[in-house]
Amino acid sequence: MREAVREREFREFAETRQAQLRRSAYLLCGDWHQAQDLTQTALMKLYAAWGRVARDGNVDAYARTILTRTFIDQQRKRGWREESVSEPPDLPSAVSVTPELRWMMQEALMELPPRYRAVLVLRFWEDWTVDQTAHALQVSPGTVKSQSARGLARLKDIIERLTSERTGR
Repeated sequence: MREAVREREFREFAETRQAQLRRSAYLLCGDWHQAQDLTQTALMKLYAAWGRVARDGNVDAYARTILTRTFIDQQRKRGWREESVSEPPDLPSAVSVTPELRWMMQEALMELPPRYRAVLVLRFWEDWTVDQTAHALQVSPGTVKSQSARGLARLKDIIERLTSERTGR
C-alpha cells in the first residue's frame, strides 16, 4: 500500500513539473533533446530519494538542485575550465523583450561556461536567492555572487559582440 502511494505521489509530481524542469534544463544546456535526457535523469534520481524528499518537503527545490548538479557533473566530465573576469558589469536598465532579443540571449547564454550558466539560470530565471543557489551548487554564497557578476559581465560582452555582428557596427 505504501509503495503504491509513493508511486502515485511521484507520478503526479513528475507529470505536473516535468515541462518546467525541461525548460530549465534547456536554459542550462541549449538543446531540447539533451534537456529531455537531463530532465529524465534528474527525475530518476529524484524517484530514488522520493520517500525522504517527500517527507522533508520542498520537492521542487530538491528537483531543481538535482537537475543543476547533474548538468554540472556532465559538463565536468567534458573538461570544463573556468576563466576569470576582471570586474563586475554595469547592469542595464529595463529592456523591451522581443523574439530577436530572446534568441540572442539564448545564444549568448550557451556561450557561457556551464557553471556561470547554472548560477545565472538559478539566480535570475528561477529567481533563487544567493543562499539557495549556493546550497544547490554546493558552493559558498561568495562564490555565487562572484560567479553571478562574472557571468553577467561575460553575458554582456557576448551580447554586445552578437549585436555588433548583426548590425554590422
